[in-house]
Amino acid sequence: MSLIPLDAASTAARLPYPELAGAIADMLAELREGTAMAPPRIALPVGDAQDGAGTLLVMPARNRRLVMTKNITVHPDNPRRGLPNILGEVVVADAHTGERVAMLDGPTVTGRRTAAVSLLAAQRFAAQPDGELLIIGAGVQAQTHLEAFIAGLPVRRAWLHSRTRDKAEALATHAGTLGVVVEVVDDVAAVLPRVSMVVTVTSSRSPVLPDLDSGLWRDDHFIAAVGAFRPDMCELPPALCHAASASGRLLADTLFGIEDEAGDLLQAGIDWATVQPFETAILQAEAIRARAGSPLVFKSVGYALWDLAACVLASRQD
Repeated sequence: MSLIPLDAASTAARLPYPELAGAIADMLAELREGTAMAPPRIALPVGDAQDGAGTLLVMPARNRRLVMTKNITVHPDNPRRGLPNILGEVVVADAHTGERVAMLDGPTVTGRRTAAVSLLAAQRFAAQPDGELLIIGAGVQAQTHLEAFIAGLPVRRAWLHSRTRDKAEALATHAGTLGVVVEVVDDVAAVLPRVSMVVTVTSSRSPVLPDLDSGLWRDDHFIAAVGAFRPDMCELPPALCHAASASGRLLADTLFGIEDEAGDLLQAGIDWATVQPFETAILQAEAIRARAGSPLVFKSVGYALWDLAACVLASRQD
């Protein structure tokens, strides 16, 4: 086999969201069986803080057939330089020989697998997966989550909220080609009672959702909290996190790195023993859906095995 470099468009074409969600479900089974593994990712600060400090993220993983390494650089100030926030690549090799099989576009893999993880969680845990969707944020992850949920669920209507309204309007225009009515809203509280699913994909340092005592929340709300990936970030109000924790409805895509990265839960002072990992929670989905006491919160911090699932799916087409 020879190395096949794939650009962003070619990588995306090999990773349709519903199929990628299925590949992640298969990877969860491999994780439980012990045939797939990934160590905690390496995060190395790079660059000059005065000019916009960046982070190099290195994420290896393997299963019986493939081994992969994702190298990503994240530079939040890149847009003012005319560059993307995230740059990088995923190198895929044969696990038995080390022969390089493919090179995928790193940001595309990251964006699509993150959205596919949230999609899989909504498919299994949302009480009303055929309802209305609210997305808070208007960046790349907002776009991939909107595309993923529309592709993988019978979403009837979607709402977008962002502090940058023009970006939300641009995303709504793009979403107009997806066959679902999408509207931009200035007031989250105005639409929260009518939606069943909420996705937060911001870098906010303060909660972007109403507090638990607002009277707007229901037990059948599903929340995928994706954006807060550093201790100083926080999208969820602490009381909401504690209510989900107390009712057994606080889940995470992985417990690897969560104590260092999940700003929402860190700032709320959550007991990590009450956070249920995706790999085991998915086996109890029906019981978890049936529990009452709070909305269901699915916290996503990312894991290299989700990238490996994308590599497995992409390699099937060779």
